[in-house]
Amino acid sequence: MTGKQYRLISATGEEVLSDVPGTLGGNRRRRIYGRLDCRSAVGSLPTGYARVRVFFADEATALAAGYRPCASCMREEYRAWVEQSLREGKQDLG
Repeated sequence: MTGKQYRLISATGEEVLSDVPGTLGGNRRRRIYGRLDCRSAVGSLPTGYARVRVFFADEATALAAGYRPCASCMREEYRAWVEQSLREGKQDLG
């Protein structure tokens, strides 16, 4: 008999089954990830939110799948992501 399986998003953005639950949650529609207890996500749960909720094994996987850090619960990570995005944008322009 197998244990519980968790649906996670892989680095390629595809859904995969895992024996280990995800450590981060995200919003598929908004392409944002954050802590599982994020007040922004939990406090503003619209009807149908569960349909767009995704889970990640770790931060590297979320970033590789094209998601960005939540500005509320992951402030430092979000700031670093913005700075990196600006640097990459400047490189594309020049």
